[in-house]
Amino acid sequence: MKTYNQNNFFKHTFCEFQQVDDFTFSENENYKSKSESSYFYTKEGVYRKSNHWGRVANCRWKIAANENYKNQQIVIGFAKWADFYPINSNEKAFFIKVDFTKKIANIQSKKEDTRNKLFCFSDAQQRIKQITHLFKDDKWAKHFDLDVETLHSKIISEFINTSKSLQEIKKNFK
Repeated sequence: MKTYNQNNFFKHTFCEFQQVDDFTFSENENYKSKSESSYFYTKEGVYRKSNHWGRVANCRWKIAANENYKNQQIVIGFAKWADFYPINSNEKAFFIKVDFTKKIANIQSKKEDTRNKLFCFSDAQQRIKQITHLFKDDKWAKHFDLDVETLHSKIISEFINTSKSLQEIKKNFK
């Protein structure tokens, strides 16, 4: 596994920063980007002060924010160097987490041993797109004998825990 630091963390990485409410940037922060994001480096990781999260240049950086967070709001986040993962490799370091109540799916990095099926970042992204489509368009479900919520649960659960294609899984439910 690649080791990240202040010289390479911004090159094709995935990371989930944790919101920090009690950090003050000094007058001379370590770096300020063209988009006005500020960075402060420590031995353990990096603080980032920004109003944009998600797709950041060639990276995918999420913020685990408190419930009052709104997009485009300036938030400070912290991430340890060990929390950065490469997104342009075939390393299987990501799993998919699904909230069936909210009908959303997202990519999570494996921070410790997990029993979840792991994917490389691009494969996880493709599966997220397919899951999002399953949640948005229910027309496909009329060809099955089960209700749509049960189908969502069974098909998506299998899809995120195997290497099978969505079509293979759907065929087994007919």
